Amino acid sequence: MRHREPSASESYYWPTVWAVALHVLIFGLLFVSFAMTPDLPQAKPIVQATLYQLKSKSQATEQTNQKLAGEAKKSAARQTEVEQMEQKKVEQEEIKAAQEQKKADAAQKAEEAKAADAAKKADADSKAAAKAADDAKKADDAKKADDAKKAADAKKAEQADIAKKKAEEEEEKKEAAEEAKKQAADDAKKKAAEDAKKQAAEDAKKQAAEEAKEAAASAAADAKKKAAEDAKKTADAAKKKAQDAARKSAEEKKAQALADLLSDKPERQQALADEQGDQTAGNYDDLIRSRAAEGWTRPPSARKGMSVQLQINMLPDGTVTSVKVIRSSNDAAYDASAVAAVKNIGRLTEMQGLKPNEFNPYRSFKMTFTPEDLAL
Repeated sequence: MRHREPSASESYYWPTVWAVALHVLIFGLLFVSFAMTPDLPQAKPIVQATLYQLKSKSQATEQTNQKLAGEAKKSAARQTEVEQMEQKKVEQEEIKAAQEQKKADAAQKAEEAKAADAAKKADADSKAAAKAADDAKKADDAKKADDAKKAADAKKAEQADIAKKKAEEEEEKKEAAEEAKKQAADDAKKKAAEDAKKQAAEDAKKQAAEEAKEAAASAAADAKKKAAEDAKKTADAAKKKAQDAARKSAEEKKAQALADLLSDKPERQQALADEQGDQTAGNYDDLIRSRAAEGWTRPPSARKGMSVQLQINMLPDGTVTSVKVIRSSNDAAYDASAVAAVKNIGRLTEMQGLKPNEFNPYRSFKMTFTPEDLAL
């Protein structure tokens, strides 16, 4: 069992207690000795008498006085002797008290020296005990350390043996695993070679098929693209030809109407003028549709059969001032594309030569657009 080493305060505790108790005992004895000292009697006053001889007195009186003086002298001598004895007694008491005090001081010093020796002895004993305990503790610790070292060495040796056996087993397992792995690798290599041969054949076949397919698709795409380009060119040419023919026909009709207007009677001229005005209005309607189609961007949602009616306002110089939807096609994207197409016209310079009565119908008019109209 391991002993606890006492601290410095515990080592000096009991010696200190004994020293304090010894001092208290010494002071108590001194106090008792002073209390038991007898009270000395008070000193009596010394009477001194002076005798004066009067010349005028009688002899008897002188004798009487001498007698009285002698008695007084004797009394004074006795008093002086008593006082001297009392004084001597007081001095003896003082000497005795001083001796007692000296003895008490000596006893106190002896007791203090004894207490100091006891304290030193107790301190020495305490230090010796502490040293012995410390030595015992060190010996115990050394023994425990030695035992722990022996146990650790034994455990280490045991663990080393276990580790060695485990390493040997692991080595055997590793060799077996390496052998199995090598065998599996050889088998896998053979199988991989066979699979690679099969896969190469399949890949070659598949690649050839894909290349043939891509070549056919590319040829078809090129043919389709070329056909589309040819069709677009043909359509553009036909469209341009139709527009030129329509413009030429309109100009011819306008010239013919003007000629008729100048050559016929007033009634005929008025009828021709009305007819020419309707024709002119139709021509400008077609012109507005044609210009709007040029600036139209077809939205993905545009379908055949849609119809949007727009309110268009223009200035006499042919400038489009505002465009708004008055009847929707129920497709916001198509409505917005039609409004943008008309606004993109900007200004129709062809309308600058119109007379006021000819332009009035275009100051504010309605026009209906369909995807077929804008796709011209």
